[in-house]
Amino acid sequence: MPPRWPRKPDRKDPAFRKLDDRMNFAVHVAIFAACNSGIWFFHNLQQAEWPWAVWVTGGWATILFAHALYIFVLANYSQPTIVTEETTSKSSSG
Repeated sequence: MPPRWPRKPDRKDPAFRKLDDRMNFAVHVAIFAACNSGIWFFHNLQQAEWPWAVWVTGGWATILFAHALYIFVLANYSQPTIVTEETTSKSSSG
């Protein structure tokens, strides 16, 4: 059963953005696993000489690692602060 979001989905909502990014990453992992298992299954089944298979798997794994690094380490899911004239005048006056 797919996850349900309790309120209207909005990319400005930090919790929704975090969930959405992680679900996109899970799809990325699933496509990587399906495609690469197919490549290596037929590579071994046909005893083929496919030098590109290593490059495809290695390159895609590197991209997948960078995606994971961004999602789990670098992404900032805090509530964005909105700067208005009222907040700047309050901070400068006192």
